[in-house]
Amino acid sequence: MRILFLCNKSPWPPKEGGPIAMNMLIEGMIEAGHTVKVIAVNSFKYNINPSDIPSSYRERTGIELIDIDLKVKVFPALKNLFTSRSYHIERFISTALETRLREVLQESEYDIVQLETLPMAAYISVIRSHSQARIILRAHNIEHLIWERLAANSTNPLKKYYINHLARTLKLFELTVPDLVDGVAAITEKDARFFRANTEKPVVSIPFGINPSDYKVSEEAVKDPTIFIIGAMNWIPNQEGVKWFLQNVWTDLHTRYPSLKFHIAGREMPGWMKGLSLANVVVEGEVEDASAFYMANDIMIVPLFSGSGIRIKIIEAMAYGKTIVSTSLGAEGIEYTRGENLLVADLACEFFEMISVCIEYPDILRKTGLCARSLAESQYDSKKIISKLEGFYKKLTA
Repeated sequence: MRILFLCNKSPWPPKEGGPIAMNMLIEGMIEAGHTVKVIAVNSFKYNINPSDIPSSYRERTGIELIDIDLKVKVFPALKNLFTSRSYHIERFISTALETRLREVLQESEYDIVQLETLPMAAYISVIRSHSQARIILRAHNIEHLIWERLAANSTNPLKKYYINHLARTLKLFELTVPDLVDGVAAITEKDARFFRANTEKPVVSIPFGINPSDYKVSEEAVKDPTIFIIGAMNWIPNQEGVKWFLQNVWTDLHTRYPSLKFHIAGREMPGWMKGLSLANVVVEGEVEDASAFYMANDIMIVPLFSGSGIRIKIIEAMAYGKTIVSTSLGAEGIEYTRGENLLVADLACEFFEMISVCIEYPDILRKTGLCARSLAESQYDSKKIISKLEGFYKKLTA
């Protein structure tokens, strides 16, 4: 098959959740023998120098980056308040991208055009006008749900009003898209159920996958456990989660375990995070070697109270055999067994208790991590996931 991936950001380098998930499918389809072409948005949010992309990757994917200014502009944002259009989607509409997409579709025939994330659905009409390809929406989240949850957690009345507007208009758009495409590939079964309830088009659950052999599990016994978090820190739910944990959990943990260290890693850290000066809180910033960072730490925390989709970093941590303490919302979409391969905490006291158990009972820490690894191997093997997506493609193109 010939597959065109239209991405909201570059899949290379795969350094945060979205690019990692996109790259897994792109690489998987190439390895399965399909011809792949990638067109991706390049913006300040994930700005890539095309010359930094390895030549072998450029050759295999034909990747092209189209610059789009996604910065929020005051006048268009305020003007949008008086419309029913989604400002999130409007920012992704680009004449340059539309022109290049039209040229690519005229140059070659494709069997599948895969829209990586909802904003790329803004180009459905262009694709329909210049291609007979089946269009797939690859839904990384239920996008409007993220903003509904952010609005619910906001205490500023004006901010709450504006975020509710963003959520409402985004939902209107999100509910129309499934009927405009030929199929939906949701990243979790829970998300798939949402789409099935709102369209008669085929919907399949295609989670993020890993190659288990790429993830090493430490054989050494843990003597002095550390806690850590890793993720894109320009994502508002991650920022809120870190702030909540520091304000509500960390002080008590540090008091009980004075030698315990908390490592914070991720791209695009805001100023307040970079400026943290708290005892035993180590602000790493963007780590050069994520694998080494995982291997050097022990207990991953996921204090998320908004968001949607699946936490790719949880699956990666499981593959490394790490113990994860997450909120119920943070663990959404993961096929876990509570207390066996993932520890769930929704209150500050629960985070304190779960982390304390891991520190004081190394056998539990080790066992939970190994069970997490087993789950990653059985449920999130990329070869099985690619095969499932191939079957979906074949069904749609038959």
